[in-house]
Amino acid sequence: MSDNAIEVRSLCKTFKIDYNKSVSHTAEELNDKRYSSDKIEVLNDISFDVKKGEMFGIVGRNGIGKTTLLRIIAGIYKPDSGTVKVDGSLIPLLSLGTGFDIELDAKDNIIMYGKILGFSDKEIQQKILEILRFAELEKFANVKLKKFSTGMVMRLAFTTAMQIDPDIILVDEILGVGDVAFQKKSYDAFMSFRQKKKTIVYVSQDVNSINTLCNRAMLLNKGRIESIGSPSKVVNDYLGIFEKPKESIK
Repeated sequence: MSDNAIEVRSLCKTFKIDYNKSVSHTAEELNDKRYSSDKIEVLNDISFDVKKGEMFGIVGRNGIGKTTLLRIIAGIYKPDSGTVKVDGSLIPLLSLGTGFDIELDAKDNIIMYGKILGFSDKEIQQKILEILRFAELEKFANVKLKKFSTGMVMRLAFTTAMQIDPDIILVDEILGVGDVAFQKKSYDAFMSFRQKKKTIVYVSQDVNSINTLCNRAMLLNKGRIESIGSPSKVVNDYLGIFEKPKESIK
């Protein structure tokens, strides 16, 4: 039996793009060799393993392919080529609130979102009060989401998603949901998964959390893996990217 929870081999993913007057592109993008007139090579020959029970961090600049990689692992996107093998049940905590209906109240949205996450009717019904209490939204159970603030919606989505007890969790920049007090509660809930030795793949721009929480880390840069290993080494490599002089546009 393999010690790996996730095995990624020779993964490639390209998206079509359209350079036109309605789309703005940075000078850095226009000078990036991954870009052409009609496509961008987001991931190029990506191969790595995530061991069972480890917390594996992924860093890289914005738009470099981190979220795309997680979506391929989760089965949301299909790669152009390469393979992904997942050993165990998996939940992606990526786009929180996907599937919410602003015309429905909080309770009905919990039920609907819970079904998307794989709960049965009975299971999610039993968790409604617990979810509302943790999200600090008990008084808003029968209020339509269109009257919620963005923060309230995110708290409801995060708390519902955290009810899942999977083997593998994919996390993309979600621990900053809500105010400081709720962030502390969210962090503690998230850390309970780590204490249970769940496998966690954690994407974040917060290099301190990558350094502190992760067993290993990986740096993505321009569609490829630039470094992989100890969090301290990978974080240093990541910070070094910002110290390199930018190429001029030719």
